[in-house]
Amino acid sequence: MLTSQFLLLGAILFCIGVYGVIARKNAVLVLMSIELILNSVNINLLAFALRNGSADGHTFALYIIAVAAAEVGVGLALVLLVYRNRRSISLDELSEMRG
Repeated sequence: MLTSQFLLLGAILFCIGVYGVIARKNAVLVLMSIELILNSVNINLLAFALRNGSADGHTFALYIIAVAAAEVGVGLALVLLVYRNRRSISLDELSEMRG
């Protein structure tokens, strides 16, 4: 496959992820959209690594996968904590929290 096809796929996934972060009100769906953004970056890194014949893109992709796993763990823990206190995971209600 051509590199441009991989880049087009990455751009489409990135746009879907950005739309999901902006338009969604559910915290879990926002986390899933962030995962889409990170996966699109991985696709772009791997496409350029295959084009240049280097292993640098693969290394960075592994780091991004590790960061995404940590983000999911921390994000879901926060969502569960908010749900336990508020009985809702709507992001509109989270903006009204006061300390």
